[in-house]
Amino acid sequence: MGFFRRFMQGRYGTDKLNMVILCAGLVISLVNMFLPFRYVSLILTLVSYIFLGIAMFRCLSRNTYQRYRENRRYLLWLQRFKDKEHRYFDCPRCRQQVRVPKGKGKINISCPKCGNKFMKKT
Repeated sequence: MGFFRRFMQGRYGTDKLNMVILCAGLVISLVNMFLPFRYVSLILTLVSYIFLGIAMFRCLSRNTYQRYRENRRYLLWLQRFKDKEHRYFDCPRCRQQVRVPKGKGKINISCPKCGNKFMKKT
């Protein structure tokens, strides 16, 4: 037990993005088991190994800050994807993300960071 604890010390471990990548690799591998085509099976095997390799790389990485940023970006994208009541726009001047309610027609949006005003249809 001491060896494994020392080995994993300072490594990133797992997070939600890692679990999605791992599950995608496993699903592709399961689909691959039921396909009779040789070349498609070869490609799917390669793709599933790539997904599993990426998941292992992220899990054992010592660059925890970069893995945290990747996971944070994934979680923000997932939150944005699930949000059915708002639209998201980027400010043309400073690239700040602005959230506005959906279904209001053409509105004048002001950026909270730089104060730039721009028109968008929601």
